[in-house]
Amino acid sequence: MFELHWPAAFLLLPLPWLLRWLLPAAAVPSTALQVGFLPRIEQLKSNVGPVQSERRRWPFIIIWLLLLIAASRPQWLGEPLPMSISGRDMMLAVDLSGSMEYQDMQLDGEPVPRMAVVQRLVANFIAERQGDRLGLILFGSTAYVQAPLTHDLDSLNQWMDESFVGLAGRETAIGDAIGLSIKRLAEEPAESRVLVLITDGANTAGQVNPLRAARFAASEGIRIFTIGVGADRSQPTQIATRDPSVDLDEGTLVDVALATGGEYFRARNGQDIEDIYRRIDMLEPALRDSGPRRRARPLYPWPLGLAMLLTLAFAANGVYRRRHAD
Repeated sequence: MFELHWPAAFLLLPLPWLLRWLLPAAAVPSTALQVGFLPRIEQLKSNVGPVQSERRRWPFIIIWLLLLIAASRPQWLGEPLPMSISGRDMMLAVDLSGSMEYQDMQLDGEPVPRMAVVQRLVANFIAERQGDRLGLILFGSTAYVQAPLTHDLDSLNQWMDESFVGLAGRETAIGDAIGLSIKRLAEEPAESRVLVLITDGANTAGQVNPLRAARFAASEGIRIFTIGVGADRSQPTQIATRDPSVDLDEGTLVDVALATGGEYFRARNGQDIEDIYRRIDMLEPALRDSGPRRRARPLYPWPLGLAMLLTLAFAANGVYRRRHAD
């Protein structure tokens, strides 16, 4: 089945004529040589001008139409593809505060910052969520939506990979992250609303109290799974003067999870995070109806290529005529 993905591109059809009407005419340089029979020549040119002018316009019109056809993204839709949609909607809220720079965790046997471990394993988690809709919230001193709920997991993975410590500030606004997640999940099916919150600290910024936000989430049927990140004092760490997880408010994270019917998990290393994600993956999905999808074969290269060939041919013809006229 043939389809134009962006048919609104044809609204640009009158653009060249509008520009011709609105823009001033090109300045014609004055002649340096005056001849007595110039009026007669001009009369001869006027007799044949309209026909030649119309002929010279047609290539431009055809090229413009081909460009509009290419811009409308024509495509051929094949047979409907089977959809495997679980209907599970999940927001990931990831802490980017300054403490995520602490190099107290292990990845592939090497000491790395907490952020590197979280990025690697969140990426793996996202890649395995085929059929789910995921969204991404990043928070530090403030919280913001990096990606709304989407099936485009590749883009979500890229946005998570491009995030860095301090992007949203150096403090930790856990309550604001929960509140923003509630706003995004409020209109979704009650059986599928889940928030996974990953942090290594305590609530030190923002306008929303985490426990109050958790109670509101519970009233909306949203479950929150909290993950506390950071090594224990007994584990190898570059921070030898204190417990690397001294800033982690486990009590609040436990209360937030329990208030919503979720769970709290502690991630001391990469293996712990993988185990946590496997447990979260055991959630029962809520089925959602989905319209059929079709394999689309893009056709825009054909009109675009033809427009390019006509442009080159027209330009070559002009160069050829000028050379022979000289």
